[in-house]
Amino acid sequence: MSSIYFNEEHEAFRQMVRKFVETEINPYVEEWEAAGLFPAHDLFKKMGGLGLLGLTYPEEYGGSGVDYWYQAILLEEIGRADAAGPPLGIAVQTDMATPALAENGSDALKREYLAPAIAGDLVAAIAISEPGAGSDVAAIKTWARRDGGDYLINGSKMWITNGTQADFLCLLARTSDERGFRGMSLFVVPTDRPGFSVSKKLDKLGHRSSDTAILAFDDVRVPEANRIGPEGMGFILQMRQFQRERLAGALLGVSGMERMIRRTITYCRERETFGQPLIDNQYIHFRIAELLTEVEALRQLAYHCVRLYIAGEDVTKEVSMAKLKGGRLSREVADTCLQFHGGMGYVEEYPMARYFRDSRLMSIGGGADEIMLGIIAKYEDILPRRKKSS
Repeated sequence: MSSIYFNEEHEAFRQMVRKFVETEINPYVEEWEAAGLFPAHDLFKKMGGLGLLGLTYPEEYGGSGVDYWYQAILLEEIGRADAAGPPLGIAVQTDMATPALAENGSDALKREYLAPAIAGDLVAAIAISEPGAGSDVAAIKTWARRDGGDYLINGSKMWITNGTQADFLCLLARTSDERGFRGMSLFVVPTDRPGFSVSKKLDKLGHRSSDTAILAFDDVRVPEANRIGPEGMGFILQMRQFQRERLAGALLGVSGMERMIRRTITYCRERETFGQPLIDNQYIHFRIAELLTEVEALRQLAYHCVRLYIAGEDVTKEVSMAKLKGGRLSREVADTCLQFHGGMGYVEEYPMARYFRDSRLMSIGGGADEIMLGIIAKYEDILPRRKKSS
Protein backbone atom coordinates (compact mmCIF):
# COMPACT_ATOMS: atom_id res chain seq x y z
CA MET A 1 0.00 0.00 0.00
CA SER A 2 1.18 3.51 -0.77
CA SER A 3 2.77 5.53 2.04
CA ILE A 4 0.84 8.50 0.63
CA TYR A 5 -2.19 7.17 2.48
CA PHE A 6 -0.84 4.92 5.21
CA ASN A 7 1.96 5.30 7.76
CA GLU A 8 3.71 2.66 9.87
CA GLU A 9 0.95 2.68 12.48
CA HIS A 10 -1.64 2.12 9.78
CA GLU A 11 0.33 -0.81 8.38
CA ALA A 12 0.80 -2.36 11.84
CA PHE A 13 -2.96 -2.10 12.29
CA ARG A 14 -3.48 -3.69 8.87
CA GLN A 15 -1.34 -6.68 9.83
CA MET A 16 -3.27 -7.10 13.07
CA VAL A 17 -6.61 -7.14 11.26
CA ARG A 18 -5.27 -9.50 8.60
CA LYS A 19 -4.12 -11.92 11.29
CA PHE A 20 -7.54 -11.71 12.93
CA VAL A 21 -9.24 -12.63 9.65
CA GLU A 22 -6.84 -15.53 9.11
CA THR A 23 -7.26 -16.94 12.62
CA GLU A 24 -10.78 -16.00 13.73
CA ILE A 25 -12.82 -15.98 10.49
CA ASN A 26 -11.34 -18.07 7.66
CA PRO A 27 -10.91 -21.34 9.60
CA TYR A 28 -14.65 -21.35 10.41
CA VAL A 29 -16.11 -20.17 7.12
CA GLU A 30 -17.21 -23.61 5.92
CA GLU A 31 -18.95 -24.31 9.22
CA TRP A 32 -20.71 -20.94 9.23
CA GLU A 33 -21.77 -21.21 5.60
CA ALA A 34 -23.35 -24.60 6.31
CA ALA A 35 -25.08 -23.27 9.42
CA GLY A 36 -26.47 -20.25 7.56
CA LEU A 37 -25.02 -17.70 9.99
CA PHE A 38 -21.85 -16.77 11.82
CA PRO A 39 -21.84 -16.41 15.64
CA ALA A 40 -22.02 -12.62 15.75
CA HIS A 41 -21.93 -12.29 19.54
CA ASP A 42 -18.78 -14.39 19.86
CA LEU A 43 -16.98 -12.79 16.92
CA PHE A 44 -17.95 -9.24 17.83
CA LYS A 45 -16.83 -9.73 21.43
CA LYS A 46 -13.38 -10.71 20.15
CA MET A 47 -13.34 -7.70 17.83
CA GLY A 48 -14.53 -5.39 20.57
CA GLY A 49 -11.69 -6.59 22.76
CA LEU A 50 -9.25 -5.51 20.05
CA GLY A 51 -10.95 -2.15 19.58
CA LEU A 52 -12.11 -2.93 16.05
CA LEU A 53 -15.79 -1.99 16.32
CA GLY A 54 -15.56 1.71 17.15
CA LEU A 55 -12.48 3.02 15.41
CA THR A 56 -13.90 6.40 14.44
CA TYR A 57 -16.19 6.81 17.46
CA PRO A 58 -15.40 8.97 20.54
CA GLU A 59 -13.26 7.47 23.26
CA GLU A 60 -15.86 8.37 25.90
CA TYR A 61 -18.08 5.60 24.48
CA GLY A 62 -15.25 3.09 24.10
CA GLY A 63 -14.20 4.10 20.59
CA SER A 64 -10.69 4.84 19.40
CA GLY A 65 -11.31 8.33 18.04
CA VAL A 66 -9.09 7.78 14.99
CA ASP A 67 -9.76 8.95 11.43
CA TYR A 68 -11.59 6.98 8.77
CA TRP A 69 -8.36 5.69 7.18
CA TYR A 70 -8.24 3.10 9.96
CA GLN A 71 -11.82 2.11 9.15
CA ALA A 72 -10.87 1.84 5.48
CA ILE A 73 -8.09 -0.58 6.43
CA LEU A 74 -10.46 -2.63 8.57
CA LEU A 75 -12.95 -2.91 5.69
CA GLU A 76 -10.27 -3.78 3.15
CA GLU A 77 -8.86 -6.52 5.35
CA ILE A 78 -12.12 -8.16 6.38
CA GLY A 79 -13.09 -7.99 2.70
CA ARG A 80 -10.29 -10.50 2.10
CA ALA A 81 -12.15 -13.17 4.10
CA ASP A 82 -13.04 -16.46 2.43
CA ALA A 83 -16.76 -15.63 2.51
CA ALA A 84 -18.58 -12.31 2.28
CA GLY A 85 -21.14 -13.07 5.00
CA PRO A 86 -19.12 -12.23 8.13
CA PRO A 87 -17.59 -9.06 6.62
CA LEU A 88 -21.08 -7.81 5.76
CA GLY A 89 -22.31 -8.47 9.30
CA ILE A 90 -19.29 -6.63 10.72
CA ALA A 91 -19.83 -3.67 8.38
CA VAL A 92 -23.47 -3.48 9.49
CA GLN A 93 -22.25 -3.13 13.07
CA THR A 94 -19.63 -0.48 12.30
CA ASP A 95 -20.85 1.45 9.25
CA MET A 96 -24.59 0.95 8.92
CA ALA A 97 -26.45 0.45 12.21
CA THR A 98 -24.41 2.72 14.49
CA PRO A 99 -23.26 5.86 12.59
CA ALA A 100 -26.57 7.74 12.95
CA LEU A 101 -26.70 6.83 16.63
CA ALA A 102 -23.11 7.99 17.16
CA GLU A 103 -23.66 11.28 15.33
CA ASN A 104 -27.17 12.22 16.39
CA GLY A 105 -28.17 10.14 19.43
CA SER A 106 -28.41 11.54 22.93
CA ASP A 107 -25.63 10.90 25.41
CA ALA A 108 -27.85 8.50 27.36
CA LEU A 109 -28.80 6.59 24.21
CA LYS A 110 -25.16 6.28 23.17
CA ARG A 111 -24.13 5.02 26.59
CA GLU A 112 -26.91 2.44 26.61
CA TYR A 113 -26.49 1.14 23.05
CA LEU A 114 -23.47 2.54 21.22
CA ALA A 115 -20.92 1.79 23.94
CA PRO A 116 -21.96 -1.90 24.26
CA ALA A 117 -21.99 -2.21 20.45
CA ILE A 118 -18.42 -0.90 20.32
CA ALA A 119 -17.43 -3.35 23.06
CA GLY A 120 -19.02 -6.22 21.16
CA ASP A 121 -21.57 -6.88 23.90
CA LEU A 122 -24.57 -6.00 21.72
CA VAL A 123 -25.21 -6.90 18.08
CA ALA A 124 -26.82 -4.18 15.97
CA ALA A 125 -28.85 -4.22 12.76
CA ILE A 126 -30.19 -1.53 10.45
CA ALA A 127 -33.94 -1.82 9.76
CA ILE A 128 -34.91 0.32 6.78
CA SER A 129 -36.08 -1.90 3.89
CA GLU A 130 -39.57 -3.38 3.78
CA PRO A 131 -41.35 -5.91 1.55
CA GLY A 132 -42.66 -3.04 -0.59
CA ALA A 133 -39.87 -0.54 -0.05
CA GLY A 134 -36.29 -1.52 -0.75
CA SER A 135 -34.30 1.06 -2.67
CA ASP A 136 -37.37 3.34 -2.57
CA VAL A 137 -36.92 4.32 1.09
CA ALA A 138 -39.56 7.04 0.89
CA ALA A 139 -42.21 4.32 0.40
CA ILE A 140 -41.84 2.69 3.83
CA LYS A 141 -45.05 1.97 5.73
CA THR A 142 -43.90 0.93 9.20
CA TRP A 143 -45.44 3.36 11.70
CA ALA A 144 -44.34 4.71 15.05
CA ARG A 145 -47.35 6.41 16.66
CA ARG A 146 -47.12 8.42 19.84
CA ASP A 147 -48.71 6.91 22.94
CA GLY A 148 -48.07 9.18 25.90
CA GLY A 149 -44.31 9.44 26.33
CA ASP A 150 -43.73 6.38 24.15
CA TYR A 151 -44.05 5.28 20.56
CA LEU A 152 -45.89 2.15 19.42
CA ILE A 153 -44.26 0.59 16.34
CA ASN A 154 -46.21 -1.52 13.86
CA GLY A 155 -45.14 -2.96 10.54
CA SER A 156 -42.46 -5.17 9.07
CA LYS A 157 -38.89 -4.93 7.82
CA MET A 158 -37.19 -7.14 5.23
CA TRP A 159 -33.63 -7.97 4.10
CA ILE A 160 -32.31 -7.23 7.60
CA THR A 161 -28.68 -8.35 7.96
CA ASN A 162 -27.87 -9.64 11.48
CA GLY A 163 -31.66 -9.77 11.88
CA THR A 164 -31.92 -13.05 13.78
CA GLN A 165 -29.12 -12.16 16.22
CA ALA A 166 -29.51 -8.42 16.73
CA ASP A 167 -29.96 -7.03 20.24
CA PHE A 168 -31.13 -3.69 18.91
CA LEU A 169 -32.16 -2.09 15.64
CA CYS A 170 -31.68 1.33 14.14
CA LEU A 171 -35.15 1.58 12.62
CA LEU A 172 -36.77 4.10 10.28
CA ALA A 173 -40.52 4.54 10.67
CA ARG A 174 -43.25 6.98 9.78
CA THR A 175 -44.27 9.40 12.49
CA SER A 176 -46.71 11.57 10.55
CA ASP A 177 -49.08 11.46 7.58
CA GLU A 178 -46.91 13.70 5.42
CA ARG A 179 -46.25 12.10 2.04
CA GLY A 180 -42.90 10.81 0.82
CA PHE A 181 -39.80 11.21 2.96
CA ARG A 182 -41.26 13.85 5.24
CA GLY A 183 -42.47 12.72 8.62
CA MET A 184 -40.07 9.80 9.19
CA SER A 185 -38.01 9.30 12.32
CA LEU A 186 -35.14 7.05 13.41
CA PHE A 187 -35.37 4.92 16.54
CA VAL A 188 -33.26 2.53 18.55
CA VAL A 189 -35.48 -0.52 19.05
CA PRO A 190 -34.35 -3.28 21.45
CA THR A 191 -35.35 -6.69 20.15
CA ASP A 192 -36.35 -8.00 23.58
CA ARG A 193 -39.47 -5.82 23.62
CA PRO A 194 -42.91 -7.50 23.54
CA GLY A 195 -44.42 -7.48 20.08
CA PHE A 196 -41.12 -7.92 18.23
CA SER A 197 -40.54 -11.15 16.33
CA VAL A 198 -38.40 -12.63 13.58
CA SER A 199 -40.91 -13.73 10.94
CA LYS A 200 -38.46 -15.64 8.78
CA LYS A 201 -34.79 -16.22 8.17
CA LEU A 202 -34.24 -15.85 4.42
CA ASP A 203 -32.47 -18.47 2.30
CA LYS A 204 -30.27 -16.47 -0.06
CA LEU A 205 -28.24 -17.07 -3.21
CA GLY A 206 -25.06 -15.81 -1.53
CA HIS A 207 -23.79 -14.40 1.76
CA ARG A 208 -25.07 -17.62 3.29
CA SER A 209 -23.14 -17.20 6.53
CA SER A 210 -24.83 -13.83 7.07
CA ASP A 211 -28.29 -14.17 8.64
CA THR A 212 -30.88 -12.08 6.83
CA ALA A 213 -34.41 -11.84 8.20
CA ILE A 214 -37.92 -10.52 7.90
CA LEU A 215 -38.89 -8.74 11.13
CA ALA A 216 -42.36 -8.03 12.50
CA PHE A 217 -43.51 -5.27 14.88
CA ASP A 218 -46.84 -5.54 16.68
CA ASP A 219 -47.31 -2.61 19.07
CA VAL A 220 -43.64 -2.63 20.01
CA ARG A 221 -43.30 0.07 22.66
CA VAL A 222 -40.20 2.25 22.85
CA PRO A 223 -39.74 5.42 24.90
CA GLU A 224 -39.44 8.81 23.25
CA ALA A 225 -35.84 8.87 24.50
CA ASN A 226 -35.03 6.12 21.99
CA ARG A 227 -35.61 8.44 19.03
CA ILE A 228 -32.42 9.45 17.25
CA GLY A 229 -32.49 13.17 16.47
CA PRO A 230 -35.61 15.30 16.02
CA GLU A 231 -38.94 13.81 15.01
CA GLY A 232 -39.43 14.04 11.25
CA MET A 233 -35.70 14.11 10.47
CA GLY A 234 -35.18 10.37 10.20
CA PHE A 235 -35.05 10.20 6.42
CA ILE A 236 -32.45 12.97 6.21
CA LEU A 237 -30.28 11.33 8.87
CA GLN A 238 -30.59 7.98 7.12
CA MET A 239 -29.55 9.44 3.77
CA ARG A 240 -26.36 10.72 5.41
CA GLN A 241 -25.72 7.27 6.85
CA PHE A 242 -26.17 5.68 3.42
CA GLN A 243 -23.02 7.43 2.18
CA ARG A 244 -20.89 5.73 4.81
CA GLU A 245 -22.64 2.41 4.13
CA ARG A 246 -22.01 2.62 0.39
CA LEU A 247 -18.40 3.63 0.88
CA ALA A 248 -17.96 0.60 3.14
CA GLY A 249 -19.38 -1.59 0.38
CA ALA A 250 -16.91 -0.25 -2.16
CA LEU A 251 -13.94 -0.81 0.17
CA LEU A 252 -15.08 -4.34 1.01
CA GLY A 253 -15.58 -5.05 -2.67
CA VAL A 254 -12.16 -3.85 -3.82
CA SER A 255 -10.24 -6.25 -1.62
CA GLY A 256 -12.60 -9.12 -2.41
CA MET A 257 -12.12 -8.61 -6.14
CA GLU A 258 -8.36 -8.37 -5.86
CA ARG A 259 -8.21 -11.52 -3.72
CA MET A 260 -10.17 -13.50 -6.30
CA ILE A 261 -8.08 -12.20 -9.20
CA ARG A 262 -4.88 -13.20 -7.36
CA ARG A 263 -6.31 -16.66 -6.76
CA THR A 264 -7.13 -16.90 -10.44
CA ILE A 265 -3.56 -15.95 -11.36
CA THR A 266 -2.27 -18.74 -9.10
CA TYR A 267 -4.70 -21.25 -10.57
CA CYS A 268 -3.83 -20.30 -14.14
CA ARG A 269 -0.12 -20.70 -13.39
CA GLU A 270 -0.65 -24.19 -11.98
CA ARG A 271 -3.22 -25.46 -14.48
CA GLU A 272 -1.76 -26.71 -17.75
CA THR A 273 -3.62 -27.15 -21.02
CA PHE A 274 -2.14 -28.19 -24.35
CA GLY A 275 1.29 -28.49 -22.75
CA GLN A 276 1.53 -25.02 -21.20
CA PRO A 277 0.17 -23.13 -18.17
CA LEU A 278 -3.09 -21.31 -18.78
CA ILE A 279 -1.44 -18.04 -17.75
CA ASP A 280 0.75 -18.23 -20.88
CA ASN A 281 -2.34 -17.59 -22.98
CA GLN A 282 -2.07 -13.95 -24.01
CA TYR A 283 -5.81 -13.36 -23.80
CA ILE A 284 -5.88 -14.62 -20.21
CA HIS A 285 -2.96 -12.59 -18.88
CA PHE A 286 -4.08 -9.50 -20.79
CA ARG A 287 -7.61 -9.87 -19.42
CA ILE A 288 -6.32 -10.29 -15.87
CA ALA A 289 -4.11 -7.21 -16.29
CA GLU A 290 -7.16 -5.29 -17.46
CA LEU A 291 -9.21 -6.36 -14.42
CA LEU A 292 -6.41 -5.42 -12.04
CA THR A 293 -6.32 -2.00 -13.66
CA GLU A 294 -10.06 -1.57 -13.16
CA VAL A 295 -9.81 -2.67 -9.53
CA GLU A 296 -6.99 -0.20 -8.86
CA ALA A 297 -9.02 2.60 -10.45
CA LEU A 298 -11.93 1.74 -8.16
CA ARG A 299 -9.61 1.67 -5.15
CA GLN A 300 -8.38 5.16 -5.94
CA LEU A 301 -11.95 6.42 -6.34
CA ALA A 302 -12.79 4.90 -2.95
CA TYR A 303 -9.73 6.55 -1.40
CA HIS A 304 -10.83 9.87 -2.91
CA CYS A 305 -14.19 9.34 -1.20
CA VAL A 306 -12.39 8.69 2.09
CA ARG A 307 -10.49 11.97 1.76
CA LEU A 308 -13.70 13.88 1.04
CA TYR A 309 -15.52 12.14 3.90
CA ILE A 310 -12.78 13.00 6.40
CA ALA A 311 -12.83 16.61 5.17
CA GLY A 312 -16.57 16.79 5.87
CA GLU A 313 -17.52 17.25 2.21
CA ASP A 314 -20.69 15.97 0.57
CA VAL A 315 -19.57 12.63 -0.90
CA THR A 316 -22.94 11.55 -2.26
CA LYS A 317 -22.03 11.73 -5.94
CA GLU A 318 -18.59 10.18 -5.63
CA VAL A 319 -19.74 7.42 -3.26
CA SER A 320 -22.62 6.61 -5.62
CA MET A 321 -20.10 6.31 -8.46
CA ALA A 322 -17.89 4.01 -6.38
CA LYS A 323 -20.87 1.86 -5.37
CA LEU A 324 -22.08 1.64 -8.98
CA LYS A 325 -18.65 0.81 -10.35
CA GLY A 326 -17.98 -1.65 -7.55
CA GLY A 327 -21.17 -3.60 -8.14
CA ARG A 328 -20.65 -3.86 -11.87
CA LEU A 329 -16.94 -4.60 -11.66
CA SER A 330 -17.43 -7.33 -9.05
CA ARG A 331 -19.82 -9.09 -11.44
CA GLU A 332 -17.28 -8.78 -14.26
CA VAL A 333 -14.48 -10.11 -12.07
CA ALA A 334 -16.61 -13.00 -10.82
CA ASP A 335 -17.72 -14.03 -14.30
CA THR A 336 -14.25 -13.74 -15.87
CA CYS A 337 -12.43 -15.51 -13.06
CA LEU A 338 -14.97 -18.32 -12.99
CA GLN A 339 -14.54 -18.77 -16.74
CA PHE A 340 -10.77 -19.05 -16.37
CA HIS A 341 -11.24 -21.68 -13.67
CA GLY A 342 -13.38 -23.77 -16.01
CA GLY A 343 -15.14 -26.68 -14.33
CA MET A 344 -13.28 -26.10 -11.07
CA GLY A 345 -14.90 -22.69 -10.81
CA TYR A 346 -18.33 -24.28 -11.00
CA VAL A 347 -18.04 -26.65 -8.03
CA GLU A 348 -18.94 -25.59 -4.51
CA GLU A 349 -15.84 -27.14 -2.98
CA TYR A 350 -13.73 -24.40 -4.60
CA PRO A 351 -13.99 -20.74 -3.40
CA MET A 352 -14.69 -19.38 -6.88
CA ALA A 353 -18.32 -20.53 -6.85
CA ARG A 354 -18.93 -18.89 -3.50
CA TYR A 355 -17.43 -15.60 -4.67
CA PHE A 356 -19.57 -15.75 -7.82
CA ARG A 357 -22.69 -15.97 -5.64
CA ASP A 358 -21.58 -13.51 -2.97
CA SER A 359 -20.44 -10.78 -5.34
CA ARG A 360 -23.86 -10.36 -6.93
CA LEU A 361 -25.29 -8.54 -3.91
CA MET A 362 -23.22 -5.39 -4.35
CA SER A 363 -25.35 -4.21 -7.27
CA ILE A 364 -28.52 -4.66 -5.20
CA GLY A 365 -27.93 -4.11 -1.49
CA GLY A 366 -27.56 -0.62 -0.03
CA GLY A 367 -29.18 0.91 -3.10
CA ALA A 368 -29.41 -0.80 -6.48
CA ASP A 369 -27.33 0.23 -9.50
CA GLU A 370 -30.32 2.06 -10.91
CA ILE A 371 -30.63 4.18 -7.76
CA MET A 372 -26.94 5.07 -7.98
CA LEU A 373 -27.38 6.10 -11.61
CA GLY A 374 -30.31 8.32 -10.65
CA ILE A 375 -28.30 10.02 -7.90
CA ILE A 376 -25.35 10.63 -10.22
CA ALA A 377 -27.64 12.01 -12.92
CA LYS A 378 -29.25 14.36 -10.39
CA TYR A 379 -25.92 15.65 -9.11
CA GLU A 380 -24.65 16.15 -12.65
CA ASP A 381 -27.87 17.94 -13.61
CA ILE A 382 -28.53 15.64 -16.56
CA LEU A 383 -32.05 14.57 -15.67
CA PRO A 384 -34.70 15.31 -18.31
CA ARG A 385 -36.18 18.79 -18.00
CA ARG A 386 -39.86 18.84 -17.17
CA LYS A 387 -41.96 20.98 -19.50
CA LYS A 388 -43.86 23.76 -17.82
CA SER A 389 -47.61 23.37 -18.11
CA SER A 390 -49.31 26.12 -20.07
